[in-house]
Amino acid sequence: MHDHCHHHGHAHSAESRARNRSRLTLTMGLTVVYMFAEAIGGWWSDSLALLADAGHMFSDAAALGLSLFALWIAQRPPTPQHSYGYYRAEILAALANGAALVAISIFICFEAIGRLREPHVVAGPIMMGIAAGGLVVNVIGLAILHGGRQGSLNVQGVWLHLLTDALGSVAALAAGGLVWAWGWEWADPVASMLIGALVIYSSWSLLRDAINILMERTPPHIDVGEVRQTILGLAGVCGVHDLHVWTITGGMESLSAHVTIAAGQSSRAALEAIGEALKREYGIEHSTIQLEPDDDAACRTSFETQ
Repeated sequence: MHDHCHHHGHAHSAESRARNRSRLTLTMGLTVVYMFAEAIGGWWSDSLALLADAGHMFSDAAALGLSLFALWIAQRPPTPQHSYGYYRAEILAALANGAALVAISIFICFEAIGRLREPHVVAGPIMMGIAAGGLVVNVIGLAILHGGRQGSLNVQGVWLHLLTDALGSVAALAAGGLVWAWGWEWADPVASMLIGALVIYSSWSLLRDAINILMERTPPHIDVGEVRQTILGLAGVCGVHDLHVWTITGGMESLSAHVTIAAGQSSRAALEAIGEALKREYGIEHSTIQLEPDDDAACRTSFETQ
């Protein structure tokens, strides 16, 4: 006889999603407004670094829109065809954001190489003023999103967009200063290449985490061997096999396992003990446990006596 336990958690509560939606909406408004200002300023000053930063801000706005859409989709209830619901929409958005960042960075680097061969005259003071404004906007956005990035890979992806954009504004400021003070026109494309390299570097962890979740890899902070030993350490447990741990979306881990218990043990007590141990030790609130009785006389300790 087999027993099944479904222990459902709500790590991504409706309140948390609502807060993240508000954060993303406010940040998107700020980003779109300054994106146009930076694009106009880049065209006016003929600065590739500013145009690159404006392009990055456009990707920020697109990332924010995609993230908001993913949050909306993720709220839809499960269906017979999508029994886990739509939580993975957030992971797909994070993957798309990371891929877009890499593509934009490669384009920027190619443009910068062309400008190194044929330098353009850049208006340094205008470039510096607009880059400074972009830096302020990005810092405000980072502050707004900081509280939601730990529990959501989706929000973390957007936060990374803004962080690299803020560092890009710093690079544009430095390049503008070099152009203005010494006439070093090459500083503009060099700053653009630095921005592109920085974006690619920062996007790697986002892409890796999103792919790992989609491939259902064990969460990096959970050791399956330790989980197995925790379950085996419970009174009345004789064995554990077919143990799997994976992530549904950021902050929501799931587990399934076949657990052998001593003959005559209370299935309800066993399931409660296992569920409590998983939640207490690893924060796993969504588990599916299949119990299998064992007739081995060596495994007789009762859950009822704990």
